[in-house]
Amino acid sequence: MIQRALLSVTDKRGIVDFARDLSGLGVELISTGGTARLLRESRVPVRDVAEVTGFPEMLDGRVKTLHPAIAGGILAMRARPEHMQALASHGIPPIDLVVVNLYDFASVAARADAPLEELIENIDIGGPTMIRAAAKNYQDVAVVVSPEDYAPVLAELGIDGALSQATRWRLARRAFHTTAAYDAAISARLAQVDAPAADAGPLPATLEIHAPKLMPLRYGENPHQSAALYGRAGFGIAGGEQLQGKELSYNNLVDLDAAWQLASEFSAPAVAIIKHTNPCGCAEQEEQAEAWRKALECDPVSAYGSVIGLNRALEEATAREIAKTFIEAVAAPDFSPEALAVLAPRKNLRLLRVVPSADRLVVKSVSGGFLAQTPDTATLDRATAQVKTQRAPSEDEWRALEFGWKVAKHVKSNAIVYARPGQIVGVGAGQMSRVDSVRLGAMKALLRLAGSVVASDAFFPFPDGVEEAVKHGVTAFIQPGGSVRDAEVIAAADRLGVAMVFTGIRHFRH
Repeated sequence: MIQRALLSVTDKRGIVDFARDLSGLGVELISTGGTARLLRESRVPVRDVAEVTGFPEMLDGRVKTLHPAIAGGILAMRARPEHMQALASHGIPPIDLVVVNLYDFASVAARADAPLEELIENIDIGGPTMIRAAAKNYQDVAVVVSPEDYAPVLAELGIDGALSQATRWRLARRAFHTTAAYDAAISARLAQVDAPAADAGPLPATLEIHAPKLMPLRYGENPHQSAALYGRAGFGIAGGEQLQGKELSYNNLVDLDAAWQLASEFSAPAVAIIKHTNPCGCAEQEEQAEAWRKALECDPVSAYGSVIGLNRALEEATAREIAKTFIEAVAAPDFSPEALAVLAPRKNLRLLRVVPSADRLVVKSVSGGFLAQTPDTATLDRATAQVKTQRAPSEDEWRALEFGWKVAKHVKSNAIVYARPGQIVGVGAGQMSRVDSVRLGAMKALLRLAGSVVASDAFFPFPDGVEEAVKHGVTAFIQPGGSVRDAEVIAAADRLGVAMVFTGIRHFRH
């Protein structure tokens, strides 16, 4: 039987109604601080923990429930007479239900500039102690760590005032998962405090992955595969807010992330159109609607059924243009009310509002483990880039090279991007040889290639890629350099009268 409950929650959703219903079932309520105050203001009968312990809250609230009168009431095993005798001799009331959720450390930890002192003060001590104690003693004590469990717990209590062992076991497992995830989040965030100065460098000695399930997915990459989305609510693509459309698929989310990351490379209004993780259109212009038109020009056929990323709130004029093409999903930092009204009739079109996430590691799974690396944040600096040919790029060529170089970072290698200032005009992605990527990009191009430039994510191993691109009217190249045949490649560029810039930075994307 549940006769006495201790309630101490940070997330106060539904706690007043839950407590009122518990009281209505004859359960005595004990509570702490803000929770007790809220219940009292809501006219729910409650005893302060201080009444049970005989000690007031102290040390700015750091000490509330760390007391034998609380720990003993939770941990006493009812089937052991010596345990119950110890409670009786010390006047400790048994506690049958513990309802606790923890300080919201995650919200503070999500701020990159959160000072260490604030992080430390948002580490819960008493809460995890009570949760673990109740879960350890699950045969006699129930523990509730989420408002999601209020309704089913009340429903079961309403039958005979007790919870089954199966229910208490389920709740205990969830409780241990909660405290484990909480400690993992603390460990991972505190490891970042001095990470730049640590001897181990920017990669942690232990990779802590805490990712609660955000939602199930209909299936994975293919219908015979099960899938779900895990991550941190409220940040990045995983935590984006879906404003409209049918449920997101596994492939939608992968493509949306690619579109969002590419669009986020640019400072002026930009649009990225993604198909199977590769850009089939991308443009940066002074006006968002023009950026969409320029992006779509690159490959309107492939854009059918694509996903879109924008680095600005979607505007009405752009939404009207987008509505003319079948698009699966759109990711943007926001959507104007007018744009939402324009796209509302497209019931299946998924719209995702995204808050940027400053991820410090990029993680992929391999069989038996994980690969982790720092994000590819390298940018092009004209001052350090080296013009290797007799002819230097013109200003227009420089602008095109800079734009194409940003896009090439987001194309599967081997990557070749044909570009003009603020617009890509052809993409060769994922080929086994670089010259084949050059050929593919030219073959796919619908816009005129004469006068365009080429960005290559890695070096040209032979002159053939340069020679092939020049056949299509390319006038300048940007690449990392570093091939044993660099001199031959440069000589070919000089012979053909084109400009070539070395960055010293490679942008492989596997």
